[in-house]
Amino acid sequence: MIDFVHPALLFILGAVPIPFLKETIRKAYLVLIPLLAFLAVLAMEPGSYGAASFIGQEILIAKVDRLSIVFATVFTIMALIGMIYALHLTRPGQHVAAFVYVGSALGVVFAGDYLTLYLFWEGMAFASAYLVFAQGGEKAVRAAFRYLMVHVTGGVALLGGILVHSAATGSLLFGPIESDMGPGAYVILAGFLLNAAVPPLNAWLTDAYPEATVTGAVFMSAFTTKTAVYVLARAFPGTELLVWLGTVMALYGVVYAVLENDCRRLLAYHIVSQVGYMVAGVGIGTEMAVNGATSHAFAHILYKGLLFMGAGAVIHVTGRRKLTELGGLYKTMPLTVALYMVGAFAISAFPFFSGFVTKSMVVAAAGQDHRALVMLALTMASPGTFLHTGLKLPYYMFFGTDRKLEAQEPPRNMLVAMGMAAALCIAIGVYPGPLYALLPYPVDFDAYTGAHVTESLGILMFTALGFVIFLKALDPENTISLDTDWFYRKGARGFMWLAEKPLARYEKAVSDVSETAVLPFLHGSARAGLQLDLNGVDGVVNGVARSILNGGGALRRLQTGVVTHYALAMIAGVIATIVVFAVVWR
Repeated sequence: MIDFVHPALLFILGAVPIPFLKETIRKAYLVLIPLLAFLAVLAMEPGSYGAASFIGQEILIAKVDRLSIVFATVFTIMALIGMIYALHLTRPGQHVAAFVYVGSALGVVFAGDYLTLYLFWEGMAFASAYLVFAQGGEKAVRAAFRYLMVHVTGGVALLGGILVHSAATGSLLFGPIESDMGPGAYVILAGFLLNAAVPPLNAWLTDAYPEATVTGAVFMSAFTTKTAVYVLARAFPGTELLVWLGTVMALYGVVYAVLENDCRRLLAYHIVSQVGYMVAGVGIGTEMAVNGATSHAFAHILYKGLLFMGAGAVIHVTGRRKLTELGGLYKTMPLTVALYMVGAFAISAFPFFSGFVTKSMVVAAAGQDHRALVMLALTMASPGTFLHTGLKLPYYMFFGTDRKLEAQEPPRNMLVAMGMAAALCIAIGVYPGPLYALLPYPVDFDAYTGAHVTESLGILMFTALGFVIFLKALDPENTISLDTDWFYRKGARGFMWLAEKPLARYEKAVSDVSETAVLPFLHGSARAGLQLDLNGVDGVVNGVARSILNGGGALRRLQTGVVTHYALAMIAGVIATIVVFAVVWR
């Protein structure tokens, strides 16, 4: 009997035959593989698998414990929902990329050593980038290249940190890093924070996710940032820096969402905000806080996937994604509206929806750890989430001014996938026991106290009242908001201008001068300095022998002649370079 089947292999190897399957068989296959992976996760027992030795270091392909199992469970569930949502696609490329993406995320979750983690980490980056490239068009291609640029840079930093850290510790095994961290550990942390979209390393997310394909964005919303939360919880629980970074994230995403007109970009900023709760929970580091971060990641994957599916359904049937171009769709897409609102209530932490029983655990953990400022900031972010994701976006997308758009419900498979995610959002909110049982530590938390329910409903209802009163002030505007990607967008453009204009002109001018003047002079100088005797090699040998017998005088004269000629040539080259530089930059 096989004790362990790695679900990552089911997806990565399972991606190979997808392009060769007939359409009907392919659809069944795309659902079967996630189901098998989910069953494989349910059958797992804690332990270590795939131990080996590589370049004198212990390698551990898979390490299974409660933390990895809870993330693997929701990853396989979301993979199943995402594949059902994408069944209408006829071109197999996106399915292959999604399989490799999910498999790589699962590979990271079970990685027992840094080498295995790094290989799967890079697999995620390239597979997810394809989901942006596949959209086509100049904006998507540019965003995909920026996405790759950022993640390859982060991957290089991560690899460098791994090498430094392993050299300092003598081990490649992946686990908690002690509080006395060395330089390598800080670089590893930076690589993880980039994938978690922690400001100022966040702009890749809000740049790329809105440009991805309709189905690709659903997968991207679920895996990259939550995989980063997992590795932070595995390696850096209790790191004080994460508490404040997570708190800033929670507010940063909400503030930027105010400015957005693109529906998926608005949702992307709320990924930043919600992941902030998880990062802060990991930073607090208590059992309750880590449980809260883990459970909120579980709930977030489902409700954020549902929100992206709802927005994607609108884009699929209308071809539009700006709030200023949408409205009146509730008449022709009532099921989509209802399912989207389940996700909106879940992310807003309404009672009896999933976010209520997970987000509040992180906030309560901050209070229990006597962090009043953190608790206040995280509480303040919650009404902002409801204001934009639960009120502003659905109002202007589905209600508001009727744009007379021709629309209908999306394909049935998309509605089924949305229905599955919505059912889980409600089930977790009504009965959180099964989720709590999966968490890394025993749970001693009850979300449904009278004080907590009353407090939450009060905040949310006053937020709704404020939305009604200040509705006109919240009208979306067709503008572009600047984020930290401005720096590398402008920086890259400036670098390319420098490379293509002044440096290229300078290089061409130096090359021309070298070919027409400097190189012939150097060749002539070399021949003059090295020609000792016109009688050939025998004369040279005899001359060297005589110089040795005569105290080396001739040999010294030979060296002096060569050095003198080359020194003159170098001086001429420097002068030519200065002249060319002055001409180019005049």
